[in-house]
Amino acid sequence: MKILMYSVRDDEQAAIKDWAQAHDVQVDTNDLEFHPETAALAKGYDGIVIQQRSAIGDDPSVYQQLADMGLKQLTSRTAGVDTIDIPAAKAAGLTVTNVPAYSPNSVAEMAVTQTMRLIRNLELFDGRLAQQNFQWNGLQAREIRSLTVGIIGAGRIGGTAARLFHGLGAKVIAYDVVRHPELTDVLTYVDTKEELLKQADVVDLHVDLNPTSEGLIDAAALKLMKRDAFIVNASRGPVIVTDALVAALKAGEIAGAALDTVEGEAALFNQNHQGEVLADTNVAQLMQMPNVMITPHVGFYTNLAVKNMVDISLDDVLTIIQGGQTEHAF
Repeated sequence: MKILMYSVRDDEQAAIKDWAQAHDVQVDTNDLEFHPETAALAKGYDGIVIQQRSAIGDDPSVYQQLADMGLKQLTSRTAGVDTIDIPAAKAAGLTVTNVPAYSPNSVAEMAVTQTMRLIRNLELFDGRLAQQNFQWNGLQAREIRSLTVGIIGAGRIGGTAARLFHGLGAKVIAYDVVRHPELTDVLTYVDTKEELLKQADVVDLHVDLNPTSEGLIDAAALKLMKRDAFIVNASRGPVIVTDALVAALKAGEIAGAALDTVEGEAALFNQNHQGEVLADTNVAQLMQMPNVMITPHVGFYTNLAVKNMVDISLDDVLTIIQGGQTEHAF
């Protein structure tokens, strides 16, 4: 049995080696994303695992190409699967799986960390200190226990974030189309997104990317927020309309933002653009704003999460190859 893993990083190799030895399965890797031009590399393999930031492509025949090679599945070692045309894959007879809960703590802890930096004005202090200005006037912080944190998308990650924020003393409210009774000890649900935006001192986004969440935070939504409120996005870039966010920050409609993901990030993140002029003018503008933090989609990037992403994805591939079923299938 042979499995091919696309777009593998060096830090994943140890977990891959351990899994392969434990299951006596040959696992080969490359550093390429899966696209129509790289699909032929899967020939001769029994299963494949992908991880990528850009969409596979508009040609649905690539899924049939995999099926014609004898493959039964297409597994992404990520929670998001918006890069895959799931109906086209299923039409070709492929089972699509993901890793929906590799480590909710990894992303939730990132959101809490970013929130704490924002409310303590640490980015603004960094800017002053870079100029050897040690004054602290005008940068009085707020304590988390004095704030209302509004979580949009209280699923696995959002629910974990709610527990962390509640543990720090914050009042937590949430908006989600699905309400989880097990979270009512740490949060209060509100009926509308608009109600949450008006009340929250920090808006924390943890929705997946789908037609209803794309552009969820637009100009109208940002205008509902308090002028001294912050927004934290550790979900997916297109959830926030970047043009609108830039305009709102310039106009002082909100106090700041922490973005672990942005629109069009595939052309930037996990790449070195040192010394270049960024083609994405929105990102370039955001990076120049002292009240904005940008990190290159690394909320997931912890030791436990990376191992879980490898193990769970390969477990699913093996299960499907052997004729079994997995709870992670679409």
